[in-house]
Amino acid sequence: MDDTAALKKTPLHALHLQLGARMVPFAGYDMPVQYPAGVMKEHLHTRTEAGLFDVSHMGQVIVKAKSGSYEDAALALESLVPVDFLGLAEGRQRYGFFTDDSGCILDDLMIAHLDDHLFVVVNASCKEADLAHLQAHIGDRCDITLLNRALIALQGPRAVEVLAELWADVAAMKFMDVRHCRLHDVSCLVSRSGYSGEDGFEISIPADKAEDVTMRLLEHPDVQAIGLGARDSLRLEAGLCLYGNDIDTTTSPVEAALEWAMQKARRTGGARAGGFPGSGRILSELENGAARRRVGLKPEGKAPVRGHAKLYADAEGKAEIGEVTSGGFGPSVEGPVAMGYVPVSHAAAGTLVYAEVRGKYLPITVSALPFVTPTYKR
Repeated sequence: MDDTAALKKTPLHALHLQLGARMVPFAGYDMPVQYPAGVMKEHLHTRTEAGLFDVSHMGQVIVKAKSGSYEDAALALESLVPVDFLGLAEGRQRYGFFTDDSGCILDDLMIAHLDDHLFVVVNASCKEADLAHLQAHIGDRCDITLLNRALIALQGPRAVEVLAELWADVAAMKFMDVRHCRLHDVSCLVSRSGYSGEDGFEISIPADKAEDVTMRLLEHPDVQAIGLGARDSLRLEAGLCLYGNDIDTTTSPVEAALEWAMQKARRTGGARAGGFPGSGRILSELENGAARRRVGLKPEGKAPVRGHAKLYADAEGKAEIGEVTSGGFGPSVEGPVAMGYVPVSHAAAGTLVYAEVRGKYLPITVSALPFVTPTYKR
């Protein structure tokens, strides 16, 4: 989109401009790609101290059963997502994904059990489609409500100390805990989660109070505003998928190496096996494996290999076997990193493959994911 006037703005848009951000179109929003410090420094600051990200473009949705029963809401959502929500404790959240009838991924999500309802965070690019999907399939049983709230992420080893200055109880939270709290006298929802590979928090804030809370956090000397550029390099080093790049309607959860997100209760032999779109294929792949696999890729040398580069089994480029889905320079690992799909015959760590870059075939080693050790508080 060239016309920036047509782009949506998050509640923190004016603050980004005030902080000197370079803005770019992203998922229909005018978003900060970087600030004056630059992507490299923003990335490393998040790994060593605390970075603050605006992710308000994502959708925040309440799914509440018309009966008022959490169990009814959980079972309704389980009909669309291969995740155990009935067994999800209150104040906890899980990663999941909508699947389609072919067993592929419509969107990936974060889902929390709050009181008598589910709180679902969806990707910005899929927001309208996800709402329509929910309404069409479970709207007769559940009320689906899109909230008008901002969402920020505070990530990095200093995040807990910074947030504890506003709310001391945050230190007791574990990874994937979700709590209501007051920050700077504003009612917020905090989860101990994020998409950087670091310990940290995602904070849902009423839209009209977002700038107040965000400014309070940015006043801390350890906190720096971080743009989409560093967010992408951080999640890539952490081996985390980006919807539209690494997962989409051509990839199944098993191909994408996301088996860990599907609990025993929803698998063959489980208490509520299947019952979600594409369950035949997904359950079969859980039992027997998929033909291809998402893997980490470490290019030789310093040149990054970008998304959509073709992968080959041979240095002459005669046997095409897959494609890079995300790639760039990893500041923390001091070298290029990438992810992509290859046949299971080439998916073992240490396997040598070749990427086509400007007519040359560059050697790449299949690598275990993630490229950095996560620091989540278990």
